[in-house]
Amino acid sequence: MLTKEKVQDFLKEIEVDDLVSNFQVMGSDVYIDMTAHSPAMHEKKKLEAAMKQAFASEFGDDINLKLKIVSPEPSEVQLSQIKGKQIPGIQNIIAIASGKGGVGKSTVAANLAVTLAKMGFKVGILDADIYGPSVPTMFDTEGQKPISVEIDGKNLMKPIENYGVKMLSIGYFSGANQAVVWRGPMASKALNQMIRDAAWGELDFLLIDLPPGTGDIHLSIIQEVPVTGAVIVSTPQHVALADVRKGIAMFQMESINIPVLGLIENMAYFTPEELPDNKYYIFGNQGAQYLADDLKIPVLGEIPLIQSIREAGDVGRPAALQENSKIAEIYVETARKMVESLVERNKFLPPTEAVKITTMAGCSPKK
Repeated sequence: MLTKEKVQDFLKEIEVDDLVSNFQVMGSDVYIDMTAHSPAMHEKKKLEAAMKQAFASEFGDDINLKLKIVSPEPSEVQLSQIKGKQIPGIQNIIAIASGKGGVGKSTVAANLAVTLAKMGFKVGILDADIYGPSVPTMFDTEGQKPISVEIDGKNLMKPIENYGVKMLSIGYFSGANQAVVWRGPMASKALNQMIRDAAWGELDFLLIDLPPGTGDIHLSIIQEVPVTGAVIVSTPQHVALADVRKGIAMFQMESINIPVLGLIENMAYFTPEELPDNKYYIFGNQGAQYLADDLKIPVLGEIPLIQSIREAGDVGRPAALQENSKIAEIYVETARKMVESLVERNKFLPPTEAVKITTMAGCSPKK
């Protein structure tokens, strides 16, 4: 016969007695009140599944375990976490970041944006690199100016649109030869306006092309918007990867706590046009893979160093738009892995639009 003493001993044995606030045994029914380790929904579900499996293994399937699992009180750290307000209509906000400059982060962001749009998603891109905006050039929209539209009695900026991607950049407001000489707070205020005072409409993804490094603009973005996850771009050499560690560490700080969806290795190898099957590892081989394994994050893609990528960016037509090309295939696979990583991040949470939309792209959680 099941007794309260047996249950109490078992709770100590499986080392959850400190989580239990109350329990009662009534015949074959066991009522347990518990507090989860964290307020996250997936933590509650994991704890519930583990408890049911443990009790069934110890006492048999005849035991009817009735659990009441509550969230813990938020800690001081959790209360101080930097989180922004939701933007109506935008389902997922992905920060594209790098530890250092010159790794091709903006090129990767532009190609990911058009790839996601080709896959059927509604996509926007915010060029948050205040001091070196490149989105107008890469999307062949230099010289264009966002117009003002009235929505619900409020005047908003209408993003520029090309190749199925909506975009805003400080480059649309400053001249091509005009230097942007702003202090951090002024730059942050401009970004805030482009995020909040824009008519983005319904978007599945808003990609934010962050400036290199870790600084106040990064913190301003994180404070202002609820970033779903971050994608880190790097080149394979040791110097670049050393800075990537710092960039990843910023997102993983306890007060920020933004999931890193994965690492994209840009300029992973050189492939000459006349020898498309040859790979020359100019900057080193699999540096990003070793770092990703060490930090336990996935590698989303290895983008080769191909002349057509540079040429396409210079003329304002991202290389991923080249139908049936090798580079387009690579970006499609990279985008799919990014969405899969996003689904993996959300799989223990209640269903959201972020999960529903993955079907149309042929993406699913990793097995």
